[in-house]
Amino acid sequence: MSSADEGPHRTYERTWADIETMLEAAESKQDEWKDWFERCREAGDRDGMKDAARNHKALEGVIKTLRWTLGEVGVSSPLT
Repeated sequence: MSSADEGPHRTYERTWADIETMLEAAESKQDEWKDWFERCREAGDRDGMKDAARNHKALEGVIKTLRWTLGEVGVSSPLT
């Protein structure tokens, strides 16, 4: 059996602080995309708006997954 058949190699070395830092960075980036969307809307840049909306929405899933990983009360599984 090759290593590719065994699945990913996980080290489980991330700390809760690492995960919280990732969450803060994702939330900050999501805010940047929201601001970008508004600037594009004001400028009439529909392609920019689409990019910003898509990236903002993608970060919702990242943020929910990180909150779920941290065990935040009231956050259901990211798959539901």
